[in-house]
Amino acid sequence: MKTIGRILKFIVFCAVVFCVVYVFNRARETVILKKIIERLSADSRIAEVVVTDVRRDPQERKTYTTIKFQEYDSQMQPLEPKFFTFSSNIIQFQSLVIRFDDFSVKSGHPFRGKSAYLFMKVFALKDKDTEVFQLSRISEVPAGYRADEKTSVFERKLWQEFWRYALEPQTAKLAGIKNAQIEAPGTRFIPGMLYTLKIEHDGGMRVDATVLPQKSK
Repeated sequence: MKTIGRILKFIVFCAVVFCVVYVFNRARETVILKKIIERLSADSRIAEVVVTDVRRDPQERKTYTTIKFQEYDSQMQPLEPKFFTFSSNIIQFQSLVIRFDDFSVKSGHPFRGKSAYLFMKVFALKDKDTEVFQLSRISEVPAGYRADEKTSVFERKLWQEFWRYALEPQTAKLAGIKNAQIEAPGTRFIPGMLYTLKIEHDGGMRVDATVLPQKSK
């Protein structure tokens, strides 16, 4: 009887441990999901761009423009800045923009109440050539959007599902996605200006330009 009692106690102990671990993992997954959604959704400023250098190369007869690309998360915290140099100052940002159904947007749905976006490439068209830098790759967890320092299996799976929902029309409809499309807003970038990339709840992306204060030049 004592042996049976010990076995029962051990089984109960294992069950309790399993429940605690399960609840902990579910809570952690919920936190990760919330972080990912927060970082994907925005309704105003999502990135800023300034020209940091303009250099003329007499031999190549080209003028090179270097920009600083500063992306922000939904809490307006800056992500790691990136620098790109082009032989043109007309630069575009290829982005995947996902719009949710009108009802979700109007009702302020906690997960689908805003358009979601993802920067994919930054590029410049020059005659027949295209100068391209990659920002994010399809099917990967985008750098700067990781909820944890080390990408978890759960987070990787979430992103695989994200790409599937975003890029497969029939699946997207089931998730309340109105449409997902590639946009490439751009403009001419010159020194002394602050270029702000913005996204609207139910609209696309746009680039606003303002003059930098003298002390910030």
